[in-house]
Amino acid sequence: MRSRTMMMAAMALALVSSAAVAQDDMGYGHDREYDYDDRRLPRSYVGGELALGSPQGEFHDFVNNAIGGGAHYILRLDDAGLLGLRVDAGLLNYGHERQSVRLSNTIGDRIGVDLTTDNNIAFLGAGPQIGLPTGAFRPYVNGFVGVSYIFTSSSVRDRWSDESFASTTNYDDASFAYGGGAGLYIPVSRRRNPVSIDAGLQYRHNGRADYLVEGSITDYPDGSISIDPVRSQTNLLTFHLGVSVGVR
Repeated sequence: MRSRTMMMAAMALALVSSAAVAQDDMGYGHDREYDYDDRRLPRSYVGGELALGSPQGEFHDFVNNAIGGGAHYILRLDDAGLLGLRVDAGLLNYGHERQSVRLSNTIGDRIGVDLTTDNNIAFLGAGPQIGLPTGAFRPYVNGFVGVSYIFTSSSVRDRWSDESFASTTNYDDASFAYGGGAGLYIPVSRRRNPVSIDAGLQYRHNGRADYLVEGSITDYPDGSISIDPVRSQTNLLTFHLGVSVGVR
């Protein structure tokens, strides 16, 4: 499934590239403002995106989907704007539990609070990005190495204000990560600080890790708990949609 998905992405990228080249050959999109941006590319780009994660392989046996967001920074490395260094960071939530509990057995039911437990996976990676710097559609590909941090945390929240006043990390693990992806920039503004829509996908090989899923924590009447972690591959295929802004 992963190979088929990446092949389809590569074919789509090739089609979009051909369309962009054909458009340039026909002379479309070359207005005065467009040429101005071609000669004065921003030195760097910053952006943010919403992301949806699809667990791959063993990870899919224990987790359905993950949702969250991220941010990126790109440093242009050449005058033509074809090569850059991209840094990505993000957080995805793959499980959420919420239950009403007593604040304490001494107080009893006079004061109730909500106990929430979240299963998260955070990532940080950096690597090269190659893409077309001009055109109405600007495809790119990138690769990265980094670290993946998977953790489960619980917090106590006031039912009325939904503010957390106590929290703890129940379980965590970290692993070396690497991968690559492809995407497409669609310019929506070509002013001094150009803005583009950024849409794409990325495969993240996070390796094997120990982690918790919904139901991994069992509560007992005396207040004690037991934790039953899962160990498997934690690879993800992520789809993102966001914006990227050029910074001069």
